[in-house]
Amino acid sequence: MKIHFSPASPFVRKCMVVAHELGLESRIEKLPSAAGPVNRDRAIVSSNPLGQVPTFFTDEGQVLYDSRVVCEYLNELGGGDLVPREGSLRWLALTEQSLADGILDAALLSRYERALRPSEFRWDAWVDGQMDKIKCALDHFETAMAGARAQAIDIGTLTLACALGYLDFRFADYGWREGRPVLTAWFKEMSERPSIKATVPA
Repeated sequence: MKIHFSPASPFVRKCMVVAHELGLESRIEKLPSAAGPVNRDRAIVSSNPLGQVPTFFTDEGQVLYDSRVVCEYLNELGGGDLVPREGSLRWLALTEQSLADGILDAALLSRYERALRPSEFRWDAWVDGQMDKIKCALDHFETAMAGARAQAIDIGTLTLACALGYLDFRFADYGWREGRPVLTAWFKEMSERPSIKATVPA
């Protein structure tokens, strides 16, 4: 198996976290990539028209994208239960994955606005709107991680860990922990998992 890899991509990290959880990481070859929203990596585009990471290749040569599809594939391949198969836990895990992915989407859009757009064209209200999405999602998780859900290890909670790690990595001055003691404690404990330690962004 192969994956177009970027050590800074939280969506690639999510896939690698899942691979580590399932004992599959050693079977995945990491391909170099330079994906970007403006200067698109044509090596990736040749396999994925969106030119985004993660782009994943199965041993049979099938190309998979995006991270949700890749993680579902890895979970099935590894015989895991990171994506519950049925019932309310399945819909909870998938919904939380979607919400945590939304944090990442908003964070990436904010970063692109600040880091890539020429200063004379930057739209502060746009960034404010994206950061408000992040705030509202974090407030939701502050409540959600109080109780039994805090002990769950599934695609929802693993994606949330990647999202919080990305905020620490790219938005160190944001201070998401302020006023969120439950989420802070949860992430501190989650960060001790070998899969999380092995995939810290760089």
